[in-house]
Amino acid sequence: MRRRALLVAGVCTLLGLTGAGVAAATSFAPARPRIASVAAPQMPVQHRVGVTEPGAEPTGVLEAVTGGLIEWTTSRTFTYPGADYVKVHFGELRLNPGDKVRVTDASGAEHYTYTLEELRLADNWSMSVSGDRAVVSVERAGDDALGLKSKLAGLGVTVDRVARGRTPDERAAALAAKRAAEARQPREESICGRSNETENAACYKSSDPVAYANSKPVARILINGVELCTAFRIGTQNRMMTNHHCLTTTREARNTEVWFNYECARCDGGPTLRPTKVMGDQVIATDKILDYTLFSVRNFEAVQRFGYLQIDDRAPVRGEELYIPQHPRGAPTVITMQDTTERSGNCAVSDPSYDGYAAKTDMSYYCDTDGGSSGSPVISRRTNKVIALHHFGGCPNSGVRMDRIAAHLRGEM
Repeated sequence: MRRRALLVAGVCTLLGLTGAGVAAATSFAPARPRIASVAAPQMPVQHRVGVTEPGAEPTGVLEAVTGGLIEWTTSRTFTYPGADYVKVHFGELRLNPGDKVRVTDASGAEHYTYTLEELRLADNWSMSVSGDRAVVSVERAGDDALGLKSKLAGLGVTVDRVARGRTPDERAAALAAKRAAEARQPREESICGRSNETENAACYKSSDPVAYANSKPVARILINGVELCTAFRIGTQNRMMTNHHCLTTTREARNTEVWFNYECARCDGGPTLRPTKVMGDQVIATDKILDYTLFSVRNFEAVQRFGYLQIDDRAPVRGEELYIPQHPRGAPTVITMQDTTERSGNCAVSDPSYDGYAAKTDMSYYCDTDGGSSGSPVISRRTNKVIALHHFGGCPNSGVRMDRIAAHLRGEM
């Protein structure tokens, strides 16, 4: 029986099957991204009826916190029943040199420790912790066993905001609102057949181990705590790729979490593997018309083990078979490979020269995608390399051809 990933992904619950993540100190200088340019298109491209400009998929809630003071020897738990992550922001950081702030999940298995300098580099945001609770505490460096000196000096931290995942009721309400909006005006579909053809990545561990291995460098990215896209590691260096419409600046990259290994443990769903999370760092190149952003991450050594994908810098061929590892709506990794509209049963290139933001920048296909799939690699089954960068729905869906993007990235890979 077919396993439909978006039906079973909701039953995935976080399970610590790998180690907990640890925040790492990184020093860097501000970077100015190279803004690539493309030749003017030969003809203006008209937007199709019902198309809305793509953007990151909304996923969370940003809300204020009152009374969030945390002093030494105390901790505070921020609980949001049903949320799938919690990310805290510090309005005040009154710390002595050497003091550290610790943020953990409810069990303490996922934990991050920060110095004052590290939090300031991150605009006072912590990394999210998975689950519906975040526990915040302060670790003092000096001899103040009872915390009396710190209390008299007014030392401590204050949490003033929290970004969190939606609760089940909020997710249901958002879905109902989305469907109501769709009923009022035309929109572009991304699920192109009668049913959703995506399957959990784990379904391919045995049946197609190469496709499964190529899903490992594909990451869920959480932008500004409340928006989602997909990204993937490209090449042997510290390089990630996503869409320009997901993030464009170094500041945005440094407020973006990159989650590797976020997938269901079994084909039929079950628990999820514990993701390895790192923060984005510098935007290296970006282009609006080709809709790509190339960026690096901090703590790169923590994610090198998940491997990388390679660019297929040639023109695609009509009928060439494809697959797309992705995080639709922020779900654990799924792979779209099958397409019942194709005679072969495998999704394939429909039009190798399709109009995107400019004439013939894209290729089209009927592989299923969804909100949050923006930035996914479209991989050729012939070469197992990335032949397009997914960015549009519409049935056909489309991705920017990698041979177009590769021409702008010489020397950056």
